[in-house]
Amino acid sequence: MNRASPPPASLKAGNPTPADVQFRRDGWIALLLAALLFIAYQPAWHGKPIWDDDAHLTREALRSWSGLGRIWVDLSATQQYYPITHSVFWIQSHLWGDAFFGYHALNLLLHALSAWLLVRIFRRLELRGGWLAAALWALHPVQVESVAWMTELKNTLSGVFYLGSALLYLRYDAAAKRSAAGYLAALGLFLLGLWSKSVIATLPAALLLIFYWKRGRITVRDIRPLLPFFGLGIASGLFTAWVERTYIGAEGSGFHLSWLERCLVAGRAFWFYLGKLAWPGHLVFVYPRWEISAAEGWEFVPPLLVLLLLAVLFSQRTRWGRGPLVAVLYFAGTLFPALGFINVYPFRYSWVADHFQYLASIGPCALVAAGYVWVVHRFRPFAVAMGLLLAGFAGLTFRQSAMYSDIETLWRTTIAKNPQCWMAHNNLGIALGARGLTREAMAEFREAIRIYPAYAEARNNLGLALINQGEVAEAIALFEEAARLDPANAGTHNNLGNAYFQSRRMEEAVAHYREALRLNPLLADAHANLGLALLRLGKMEESLACFDAALRINPANADTRSNLGLALTRLGRTEEGIVQYRTALQINPNHGDAHGNLGLALLQLGCAQEAQPYLVAGLDANPAHAELHASLSLLLLQQGRSQEAIDHARKALEIRPDNAPYQNNLAWMLATVPERSLREGAKAVELALQASRASGGNDPSDLDTLAAAYAESGDFEKAVETAQRALKLAQEQGKTDLAQSLRRALSLYEAHSAFTASP
Repeated sequence: MNRASPPPASLKAGNPTPADVQFRRDGWIALLLAALLFIAYQPAWHGKPIWDDDAHLTREALRSWSGLGRIWVDLSATQQYYPITHSVFWIQSHLWGDAFFGYHALNLLLHALSAWLLVRIFRRLELRGGWLAAALWALHPVQVESVAWMTELKNTLSGVFYLGSALLYLRYDAAAKRSAAGYLAALGLFLLGLWSKSVIATLPAALLLIFYWKRGRITVRDIRPLLPFFGLGIASGLFTAWVERTYIGAEGSGFHLSWLERCLVAGRAFWFYLGKLAWPGHLVFVYPRWEISAAEGWEFVPPLLVLLLLAVLFSQRTRWGRGPLVAVLYFAGTLFPALGFINVYPFRYSWVADHFQYLASIGPCALVAAGYVWVVHRFRPFAVAMGLLLAGFAGLTFRQSAMYSDIETLWRTTIAKNPQCWMAHNNLGIALGARGLTREAMAEFREAIRIYPAYAEARNNLGLALINQGEVAEAIALFEEAARLDPANAGTHNNLGNAYFQSRRMEEAVAHYREALRLNPLLADAHANLGLALLRLGKMEESLACFDAALRINPANADTRSNLGLALTRLGRTEEGIVQYRTALQINPNHGDAHGNLGLALLQLGCAQEAQPYLVAGLDANPAHAELHASLSLLLLQQGRSQEAIDHARKALEIRPDNAPYQNNLAWMLATVPERSLREGAKAVELALQASRASGGNDPSDLDTLAAAYAESGDFEKAVETAQRALKLAQEQGKTDLAQSLRRALSLYEAHSAFTASP
């Protein structure tokens, strides 16, 4: 009887298999690469939001559970419809809010994870130099834009799903018995990736290229399982293109290219990206936008050279192997969504951007790594070269990531490298304006317009800056020109409405607010602004409807809540108005208008003690609010704080010098306060006469004040005469309380005594 052979030592209990050893070694190398990446990106660790980060990072209005629901069901809720990406942003907003290190750390971790997944894929494909390829790809400075820019979580997150799906599918394909669970897992990761960024739609084509590289042919068995992948990818790409065109603005004169012109763009872009991989110098956030013309013969050279390259690689596939052909096809195919055949928003500024080749660069990196390993096996002295190259990449990445430290640094660096970048000048102007450097901001807006006279957005921003400077007429001219250049821009009409509002041309303001809403019914600011204009026109019920519409879109807007409260109060629905003011203060405890309006509303309900702190807070925020000064002066007078009451009454009159009630109130105080040292009889007479003339001399309250002023100034004859006239008018008008007070005052004046008011 034959004895069984003992198992190999590597299979005995407790001894790791070669695969286990390799996996652990790969893990340690992955940690080392991750650490190197974190060091290389150190200048961007705490980078503040740049360009459209504010539009991608979860806005306050979307941070609730209902906001998370909107991210999935409302196509206009976020900058782009990538619900997985924006759900991750939503989670981050709750984890670390505005502590931006967390956002950058996640991008770095995802990038490092993608590098590790690349290695696992290369191991499975038996590609030489797998770790070298992954390190080249991860450390290359063209990746900085994808990793250091918080918005490009789209790239790093979708990249993990893309590579994870590829790894699972390759395992499924290689299995002796294909597993439905493995297939569905790969398809699921692919779908998650599409919901993170639809650019990964090219994955099934990439898998077919891999099968061709490994097997030399593609069979029906290879294609059939990938049909659902192709279907999802095509549907996602078409949907994203529609969303870009409909909601983001990927259209316009800059996109009216023929298919021939698009081929010219694609050929030039192919060599541009390959050139930046080979020599990553002069990397710019926004590259100059080429002018494309089929009339220029040399424009046909780049695309023809691409075809020539592919023809040579195909013809030499037997001699050189299929690897170079597949690497170039993968590079071009993965770049396809960004080569100009599909309109995307950044094409407004440039046909190329570093982040477009985030995944595409895997192909050339793998080819270079495999070629380097082949060379080193034959020429050992070259072994040190790649280490120096990786160190150089790390240094360049460190330097490149510094420009992402804040938005002003980004735009100044961009302008230094691309002085004609009108978009950078405009955005630098916005950043400077946010710092209160209005003059400097206006200079940047004017430079953007000089470079690109048809730039409507810069005219809009210059107009907003001019309004802040009080130059409303010039702002209106700029907004009107912007509306002519871009008539479909709802924001321009909203700005124009605001300018007319400031000019007190309410009917014109209303017309432009309505046009803004016709163009974009979901523009909450336009609903709120229209409501405020209608409020000024006295159309209270219409204004209520506008404020309600604005709050349905953005329920967390304190300004709109406060204005809704004002409309309700003016309609006599004071208690409902108070609810809105209190809600506004819950949203923004420092909202000055809400404080002041709440104080005035509480006064209407007779809650003077509760109203006073709100009036004070309102004045702290808006010291030029005459009504708050006047109301507070009356409260202080009742409390016996005569000096403070007079001071606030004077301030109200300084702000509104022709306001008869304010004239009357100050005159009364100067004539009747208990403290004789605070009285000013002559000034009281002057003010009381102005108030009485404004009412035509038929208001008994005004005449009561005038009589008290005459008495305080020592002219008792006029005091008696004026008090008698006031008494007669009060009796005729049925003002019995005033009539009784006038009788007491009249007896004092007849006795040559001035009137003293009780607190």
